Amino acid sequence: MANSLVSVQIIPKTKNGEDTIPFVDEAIKLIMESGLKFEVHPLETTIEGELSTILHLITKMNEKMIEIGSSNVITQVKILYQPAGIQMEDLTGKYR
Repeated sequence: MANSLVSVQIIPKTKNGEDTIPFVDEAIKLIMESGLKFEVHPLETTIEGELSTILHLITKMNEKMIEIGSSNVITQVKILYQPAGIQMEDLTGKYR
C-alpha cells in the first residue's frame, strides 16, 4: 500500500505569454507515464504512491517545464504522509 497522497499544481511561466495548458498537459503526461495511481482535478492532480517516488516525479515535471520553454515554474504541493498506508479511496470513497 502507498504511504503518501500528494496533490500537485504546476504553474509554468511562459516566456511570451503563451497558453499554459499545453505545458500542464505535458506535466500530466509524465504522471500518466509514471504508472502511479492519480486523479486529475480542475486545480491540481493527486498522486498516490511512495513519497520518494512522487517527489522524484515532481522534480521531473519541473525540469520538463523548463525543457519545453517555460522560463520558471511555481509548484504547489500538499503531502499526506502516512507510513502505515493511505489511499485516495480512504479519504473520498464515501463520496463516490
